[in-house]
Amino acid sequence: MEELSKVSIKVDSNEPHQVLLTVHNTTFIVESRPTVRNSNQGFIVSQLEEMKNNNSKPIILIAEYISIKATQELKKRGINYIDVAGNAFIKHQDIAIFVEGQKNTKKDKTNQSRAFQEAGLKIIFHLLNKPENFQDSYRSIAEQADVSVGSVSNVMAELEQLNYILKTENKRVLKNKTELLERWVVDFNANLRPRILRKRMRFKDNEQLKNWRGLELYSENGSILWGGEPGGAILTDSLRPEQFTVFTDLELSQVAKTLGLIPSEAGTVEVLQKFWTGNDTTSKTAPALLVYADLINSGYGRNIETAKKILANELQHIQ
Repeated sequence: MEELSKVSIKVDSNEPHQVLLTVHNTTFIVESRPTVRNSNQGFIVSQLEEMKNNNSKPIILIAEYISIKATQELKKRGINYIDVAGNAFIKHQDIAIFVEGQKNTKKDKTNQSRAFQEAGLKIIFHLLNKPENFQDSYRSIAEQADVSVGSVSNVMAELEQLNYILKTENKRVLKNKTELLERWVVDFNANLRPRILRKRMRFKDNEQLKNWRGLELYSENGSILWGGEPGGAILTDSLRPEQFTVFTDLELSQVAKTLGLIPSEAGTVEVLQKFWTGNDTTSKTAPALLVYADLINSGYGRNIETAKKILANELQHIQ
């Protein structure tokens, strides 16, 4: 990057627990990540925004690989970055460096742990969803997550090896909860969510869109539950939805009739398959963990702020 930009760059790692990067006499605090993909950019952008607010020095992200979508979001937020190929966005006071078009090879995922594939993600969802779930028997976890008992046994063993579970004589203790939550959200959005996406639709008319909160969702045959932005709006009352997500185990025709939807590839409504068992007839929203995962993954500032409120309230048992 120094050769491409013709600007002097110096790395200083003498500060305890902190790496500094000096670019043309301006010192930046470095936040390093292996890769920034579409599936984890929401988390990373949220953390970088927090770092910006809590430090007097400017922040810069250094990563091996940054997806094109992620670079666009970083530039929009005014967050500086450099990748190993030499692509860069650095804008602070009298410094303005912008390099793009350098070949950037996507780093393959090396972690193929079963715990973060489809069945494992369903199991971790059940464990994180409610604190009391963590002490369930393997058979009960299997029934609730709709997976085999063998899958539960394998995944629980892996989570113990990965230092997320500590077994005592009479109970399990969840460790490194924040790290597990972040990892689950990233891999849920990358590995499980695409498999449960059933259809994209749109509201037939503006009246249906305006009155989405008042739609009657109850059905004896199954559930329709708001996720994402509408779920966040209901849980926090601090968001006006633009994109709509629903989780359901009903036929698409019944969902369309109930919500007043028609198929549309460019529609603002995503219909996802409900992948867990049990129905809460008192709630109009999907579990808070799924609402949080969608909001944080979007990368949008307003959604991330709503996600933080949900984490502090509905998901405080994970912190």
